[in-house]
Amino acid sequence: MEVVPLESDTEVATLAADTIEAAVRTRPDAVLGLATGSTPLLTYRELIRRHHAGTGPSYARVWCFTLDEYVGLPPGHPGSYRATIARELTDPLGIPAECVRGPDPTEAHLASAGERYEAELKAAGGVEVQLLGIGSDGHLAFNEPGSSLGSLTRIKTLAEQTRQDNARFFGSSDEVPRHVLTQGLGTILRARHLLLLATGPGKAHALAAAVEGPLSATCPASVLQLHPHATVLVDPAAAQGLERRAHYREVYDAKPAWQGL
Repeated sequence: MEVVPLESDTEVATLAADTIEAAVRTRPDAVLGLATGSTPLLTYRELIRRHHAGTGPSYARVWCFTLDEYVGLPPGHPGSYRATIARELTDPLGIPAECVRGPDPTEAHLASAGERYEAELKAAGGVEVQLLGIGSDGHLAFNEPGSSLGSLTRIKTLAEQTRQDNARFFGSSDEVPRHVLTQGLGTILRARHLLLLATGPGKAHALAAAVEGPLSATCPASVLQLHPHATVLVDPAAAQGLERRAHYREVYDAKPAWQGL
């Protein structure tokens, strides 16, 4: 795992955008794994800015897979992750709607939704770069503490803390659905490059547990320790709990210019 302490959330977004663009330039039909929530918004806005300025790559052949989806929202609900990712990234980048996939929360097909999504991911050739955030309790996607480190896409019940954290996207925590479909930790680990972004003081404790604590289902994000190519980009507030912060920066500054993330 490579941990990169940066000077601001803007630097986090810039370096994350650089990494995603590099993947698309190398492979124009790359499969990108997309996260929702507040943390990736600056990265998405930077990608859109570059695209509109004409300095970014073409996304015409890119495929996107979201990490998760709420269960029980009506079709087209603005709080759904399909609608959110279209609004915040894929529509502005000109990625066709049929090239953006997410777990199917339709009630009639719910029992097989996880298995079908796993098959879609494999048929697409796997995810090149998977963007990730970390929850305040260490959850990754919607894999709450206690989730199996080898889990696959499935339905999960949200912890009350997660519902409260996500209430800002709805009218109140009572309006946040109790169930979601989420890629499992084992599913996430199949991506070729995991890119975790952590910004703000609310993520400091969970980040320290994930990066420097033991590998444990108590902190699902600690599963990144098992991945051969995981990069963690952090701003000063999120990095304040890292005991080896200075070492991580020293190592990053000493990297050969050609190596990249």
